[in-house]
Amino acid sequence: MTAARNGYTDARFGQLHYLEGRPDAPARRTLVLLHQNPSSSEEYRHLLTEMAKDRRVVAFDTPGFGMSARSDRPLAIADYAASFAEGMAAMGLDEPVDLFGFHTGTFLAIELAGLLGEQARHIALSGIPFRPEAERRERLGQIHAVQPPTDDGDAIFTRLRWLWDFTVAQRTPGIPIERAAQIWAERAKPLHRYWWPYEGVWTYPVEERLAQITQPVLIVQPHEPLLEHSRAAAQLIPDARVVELPGMDRDIFEPEGGVLRIAQALRAFYDEQEPTHAA
Repeated sequence: MTAARNGYTDARFGQLHYLEGRPDAPARRTLVLLHQNPSSSEEYRHLLTEMAKDRRVVAFDTPGFGMSARSDRPLAIADYAASFAEGMAAMGLDEPVDLFGFHTGTFLAIELAGLLGEQARHIALSGIPFRPEAERRERLGQIHAVQPPTDDGDAIFTRLRWLWDFTVAQRTPGIPIERAAQIWAERAKPLHRYWWPYEGVWTYPVEERLAQITQPVLIVQPHEPLLEHSRAAAQLIPDARVVELPGMDRDIFEPEGGVLRIAQALRAFYDEQEPTHAA
């Protein structure tokens, strides 16, 4: 495949950045990746490289994250999804696609699939934040209490210290510190606005949307903290199958965390009964 490249496309909140990989001879449907928040398309670099061996792969940065333009306010999941749909149209990406979303990206993928209709053929999800209603309300209150920066920087530095411990100090053995620090920087970049997408997450009508999905769905689920939530969500999706990946609990898109296991499950699902064709 050609080396992963950066690109930009236009949408309602400004330019959307994406990371893209293309094989020398595409043989499968284009795959669109939607990341968790706070993060960026960079977390998908290894998954993108693997999946792009036989298909075009586009990993968007959510508005306000990575190198995408930022809105002036927190957005609903529907707003983010509309931005992705507009960005795809602006870049001429109008052929059938498959979707994959992780954590926040699961809701983005579900909503985008609804907008795309038959253009979206398969949806794969991992780590669905399907929490009880009372917990959603509690978490919504918590994010609304996040304070903007102050001159002393105490709140910002406290969070960035925690984020460094979680992302770098506690990383899976074998991941180079430079790579972990790169992921930390992507997660740190939004500063106090890191919570903006969670406004949409904790107000998303998830039960309704899960029941409305018309595409085949794969829940590819490592044994990470959202395992039970994903299992519960699967019960509401009309055409869902679940593939669990025990032994994986963090850094799942890194080689050391087991990204090849995820790629194998995705490829088997997306390509089931899919005839090989020229791009």
